[in-house]
Amino acid sequence: MKSQINVVILAAGLGTRMKSKRAKVLHRAGGLSLIEHVVQASSAIAPAGNTTVVVGHQGEQLRALLAPTGVRFVDQKEQKGTGHALLACRESLASEPGFVVVLYGDCPLLAPATLRELVRRQTSGSAAATLITTRLDDPTGYGRIIFGEHDNVRAIVEHKAATPEQLAISFINSGIYCFRADLLWRHLLEIKPDNPVHEYYLTDIVEILNRAGHGVAAMEVENSAELLGINTRVELAEVDRIFRERKVRELMLEGVTIQKPETVTIDASVQIGADSIVEPFAQILGNTIIGEESSIGACSIVRDSKLAAGVEIGPFTHVVDSEIETGAHIGPFARLRGKARIGAKARIGNFVELKNTRFGAGAKANHLAYLGDAEIGENTNIGAGTITCNYDGANKHPTRIGKDAFVGSNSTLVAPLEIGDKSYIGAGSVITDPVPAEALALGRARQLIKEGWAAKRKKKK
Repeated sequence: MKSQINVVILAAGLGTRMKSKRAKVLHRAGGLSLIEHVVQASSAIAPAGNTTVVVGHQGEQLRALLAPTGVRFVDQKEQKGTGHALLACRESLASEPGFVVVLYGDCPLLAPATLRELVRRQTSGSAAATLITTRLDDPTGYGRIIFGEHDNVRAIVEHKAATPEQLAISFINSGIYCFRADLLWRHLLEIKPDNPVHEYYLTDIVEILNRAGHGVAAMEVENSAELLGINTRVELAEVDRIFRERKVRELMLEGVTIQKPETVTIDASVQIGADSIVEPFAQILGNTIIGEESSIGACSIVRDSKLAAGVEIGPFTHVVDSEIETGAHIGPFARLRGKARIGAKARIGNFVELKNTRFGAGAKANHLAYLGDAEIGENTNIGAGTITCNYDGANKHPTRIGKDAFVGSNSTLVAPLEIGDKSYIGAGSVITDPVPAEALALGRARQLIKEGWAAKRKKKK
């Protein structure tokens, strides 16, 4: 029988060095907030119901963000150190057997494989706890690991309190532990705030366990970047860069061509099919899914959208919250938003904007049009300069255009409006009334010519 694992993620602090009104763990890198990355990694060792997030600053925002994952929450009403944060969980977790893994909401790069190995070592050994360490060429600012006999950890000394000999130690404390639950909850109350800032330091638990006759083991992680915590915007940018590099490498190894990958921004949750091409400076964000053999043009932005196979997005195109079916061509310089739905082999050209519009298979709007709250039938042609007047100052109204219709250039379609199948709208028309199928509608004022008008005007001057 596997031992029960409970995960505690400490995420109550504000993070003053970020110089932000937003809690540090809510800042984003690689397309997710820092805390979301940590919750995802923790799922490798425990189900969401066994994960507790300790919240404090902006706790309501954290709860709203993470509640869909199924994790539990504990409030740390006063922030009095890492030991105090863990004590806030004692009442809810002390009766649960097994092991407790302590993580931090601002350490988003920790790999699931590392967590699995941490749990494996702790559950297969006899130590009271196992902590993660790594060696740094410059360990300035980090607590140092003091080893005793048989490579057991005897103590953790904070940088400010270390002697010159201890400062020469390259093994640093990551703050990430796996504890035997019974021993953790039994001895956690022995931590005292007897330090200059009167906080409860979780690092003190190492010496406490040693005094009680229990060993503490260390697990060295070769890749120290995994343990990188975020304290400043500079560090946030570095972590974001690491996530982006990981993602583009993953996609390229799966068969996606990414031109100048150092310029491309792709979120962790994005999926792209093989033989697709991503051109320089493109941004593919959120929960976007792109099918095989598609292309995303240079400097385009695609967010929270679904693209089928063989879709072509031209340069400088903006697609948000939209769906595009097989073989459609969008852009360049086009904009899709508000749940736009584009049918197979449709064409949306330069400077065309669609909002909350269903655009039928094979339909075309190649130039300079705005189509809002509309339904466009299959194989219909929308001429340059066409607009749907969907807003009357108070409410939005729909425009419905049937199949195989032709809308002439510079047409103004005043909603609510229905235009039938195979109908024609003359160029330059203002259409306010329904148009039956196979009809021609003209809405122009009669042209008036006044001979010699310009010459008479000049004489008046």
